[in-house]
Amino acid sequence: MSLDRELNKRSGGKCELCGATENLKVYQVLPTKKGGIDEAIQACGTCVEQIENPGNEDLNHWRCLNDSMWSEHTPVQVVAWRMLSRMRAAGWPQELLDMMYLEDDVLEWAKATGEGEDDENKIIHRDSNGVILEHGDSVVLIKDLKVKGSSMVAKQGTAVRNIRLDHENAEYIEGKVDGQQIVIITQYVKKI
Repeated sequence: MSLDRELNKRSGGKCELCGATENLKVYQVLPTKKGGIDEAIQACGTCVEQIENPGNEDLNHWRCLNDSMWSEHTPVQVVAWRMLSRMRAAGWPQELLDMMYLEDDVLEWAKATGEGEDDENKIIHRDSNGVILEHGDSVVLIKDLKVKGSSMVAKQGTAVRNIRLDHENAEYIEGKVDGQQIVIITQYVKKI
């Protein structure tokens, strides 16, 4: 069964966040390890648009989290926690966060994107031009790089897709080059 059909069955043909029945999409909850139904939700276009564009949240739309935060499905809980954390300055989202309980591993997944951290504590990854890098972005190498521990040289102009961010160091990202997972210093990449 396709992921789309599995999610549609699980959600009853509704957005798992707000309950809308139109313009439904599969939304992968990053970072993913295996993919599949345990790392995705079915969400409407309105929810996806606001999830992917911080600062454009319609607070009244997200009052739906009062119900969906109690979902039995982990990826729904993660997205609910992230959105409530993002909007917590409005007051009522903080009250919902205070009521919400997540297992330690689920909370770690929810925090993996940096959502919920104070801006001064948040690690921000930037490419050589100062553009903010996000988990899952694609970058291109702007310089030939020798890969430590191997004889491989990652050539200038090589595209690295679906990068992962190092959550302890803003200078490091990870990605695959020629099938090998390597750590890359952000000053040598440019976002595509």
